[in-house]
Amino acid sequence: MIWIPGGTFVMGSDDHYPEEAPKHPVKIDGFWISQTPVTNRQFARFVEETGHVTLAEKVPDARDYPGALPEMLRAGSLVFTPPATVAGRDISQWWQFKFGANWRKPLGDLSDIRDKLDHPVVHVAYCDACAYADWAGLDLPTEAEFEFAARGGLEDTEYAWGDELMPDGIAMANTWQGIFPTSSTKPAGHERTSPVRSFPANGYGAYDMIGNVWEWTSDYWSDRHPEPAPSPCCLPYNPRGGEAALSYDPQQPNIRIARRVIKGGSHLCAPNYCRRYRPAARHAEPEDTSTSHVGFRCVKRPSD
Repeated sequence: MIWIPGGTFVMGSDDHYPEEAPKHPVKIDGFWISQTPVTNRQFARFVEETGHVTLAEKVPDARDYPGALPEMLRAGSLVFTPPATVAGRDISQWWQFKFGANWRKPLGDLSDIRDKLDHPVVHVAYCDACAYADWAGLDLPTEAEFEFAARGGLEDTEYAWGDELMPDGIAMANTWQGIFPTSSTKPAGHERTSPVRSFPANGYGAYDMIGNVWEWTSDYWSDRHPEPAPSPCCLPYNPRGGEAALSYDPQQPNIRIARRVIKGGSHLCAPNYCRRYRPAARHAEPEDTSTSHVGFRCVKRPSD
């Protein structure tokens, strides 16, 4: 793990997606953070020592999903599947719930991780990330901690490495190259996740805080950030955001599943679709959801 010094920084952005606004100063204490996302190799050791079974490996309880088709209540996870063509922005064109997909079999039953041990573990729901962190004597980062660490000590820059997405044409993170979701021009072996440390570290020495996989934080989702404090004396201090009930998806009123903030963007973020390869970017993820592009890393606080 690496040390992230405490300090005050401007969190969020007023220039991109509405959920990133308003930008506002936040103060946090120093903490340690994992240098990389948790890898398949590390997660395998955790499973071997604890016998943990991930949510994607369990059959869903019908009581949690009123109205679900009985044939869909099987163990599995969401897998990105590039379509030949697209019509509109309906994500079901490139996301499929695959029975048998889980952290061991990231593309479904016929896949494995034998050549991906140093890739970030994926298909982990929020409870799986928490179980790993508890086993390791660590915690998941708050949204503020993750964003502060992702910025790498830079102030007022668009990206974690400066103001240009690909300086001198060089990819600084594992993000989509080409036209999403049908055309990828990335090199062989990096079409999806890539081994950790494949791209440059940020100013604090942390890898893959942008791109590769989205990462869980401990904060409940909210549609906006709080308004800036009226004076320096009142800055949010080590904020831990949100309330479970306020994080529920209003588009699914019959399903009461909390959503958490995920940060960092992933290998699927592209200029023509999802420009969330920035420290300020954030997204909502239901606690019960696992996908082929979400992982996590851990933190340790001096006070813990």
